[in-house]
Amino acid sequence: MTPAVDIQNLTKRFETITAVDNLQLAINQGEMFGIVGPDGAGKTTTFRMLTGILLPTSGTATILGFDLITESKKIKREIGYLSQRFSLYGDLTVDENIEFFAEINEVYDYKDRREELLEFTRLTPFRRRMAEQLSGGMKQKLALACTLIHQPKIIFLDEPTTGVDPVSRRDFWKILSNLLKLNITIVMSTPYLDEAERCGRVALMNDGKIMAVDTPKNIKSLLPGEVIEVVPASATVRAMMNILRNHPHVRDVQAFGDRLNIIVADRTKDFPLVQSALAEASLEIAEWRVINPSLENIFISLMSRDAPT
Repeated sequence: MTPAVDIQNLTKRFETITAVDNLQLAINQGEMFGIVGPDGAGKTTTFRMLTGILLPTSGTATILGFDLITESKKIKREIGYLSQRFSLYGDLTVDENIEFFAEINEVYDYKDRREELLEFTRLTPFRRRMAEQLSGGMKQKLALACTLIHQPKIIFLDEPTTGVDPVSRRDFWKILSNLLKLNITIVMSTPYLDEAERCGRVALMNDGKIMAVDTPKNIKSLLPGEVIEVVPASATVRAMMNILRNHPHVRDVQAFGDRLNIIVADRTKDFPLVQSALAEASLEIAEWRVINPSLENIFISLMSRDAPT
């Protein structure tokens, strides 16, 4: 099957900064694909190139079989893009915003489609409310409805749940799950690694480069060793990190708030030596447990591996 999105050596430079570096990626039709990374990773620049807003410095892509450079007008008819700062019009109602975006997408027989989308996003009771009076989560639902009004085959969602409350995030994800049943390809970016778990496949991105691409389950299997979560009794996390960072039996140590994730090859052999090293430094452990690796563990490990020495 031809990929919905096929990216080949896509690069974008801004003067001395390489925002996206030789990106190669294939996204299948009908899948939910997540691009995960921190601010500055290159996610938004990638989306802006794929949606025709920015021209790449080099490389290219095909979207639904259309060439990114030479057939951009054809691509724009088939895709939807919800940017980080989607421009809803606060002095227009929910209905009027959808009508406006229908018309700029050259959809004039939109009323039945609007009813479907209002029902789909559960915005029907608020259709006459001004957009500026909506909550953050409702604004995102309206933005999604506007993105879907012309029935795109692929939607690009750039950090759609950033700044949205947990209940609205959950509702938004239910809507996205229902879109998958309609065979719409969803390409989304997020800084939230827990959200990435919901995607069929994810790409971990940092400094304009893809570090890994696979299912969340397979990516988590990349971590060599076992993860032990440790809560210090009285010592600070930083004090424990300083002891363990260069310990020969610790593959990696990562701080998460008031606890550490210590990665060892074999907990039965290595963790007693870790405990002894901490005891010698008068650092006590309040509690510990073995946990499954998370995407965050993998991401931090990959970043550490790729960091310049």
